[in-house]
Amino acid sequence: MMNSSRPYLVRALYEWIVDNGCTPHILVNAEYPGVRVPPGYASDGQIVLNVSPTAVRHLQMDNEAVSFEGRFGGVAQSLYIPSQAVMAIYARENGQGMVFDLEPPVPTDDEDLQDDEGPSDEPPRPSGRPSLKVVK
Repeated sequence: MMNSSRPYLVRALYEWIVDNGCTPHILVNAEYPGVRVPPGYASDGQIVLNVSPTAVRHLQMDNEAVSFEGRFGGVAQSLYIPSQAVMAIYARENGQGMVFDLEPPVPTDDEDLQDDEGPSDEPPRPSGRPSLKVVK
């Protein structure tokens, strides 16, 4: 089974957004296991974070997580976002980017899991693979 493409796409889109002079934002599932974001800033279990080079320090994007230091209310905070908790990355200026499907927090070995939507005309998708959509 292949690794999730999500961290690779997040890194590529981040670079594309910055290269085009725009401000990259990530939408994070703040309730995903392992997420470390400042308390009180999430709304409805989600938080939008400006991850531009001018807004954060020590940004690291690897296959496991996005981590950086950001300021909230003037106080430096260390943030840690597991890759699977990144729900979207987009440019603040025009909304261009990508939205990812929610993935279960614990990967399973059962490849036969289906969505609860019932029968479908489409062939089953491989589990753990994001479905990508353009954010307008």
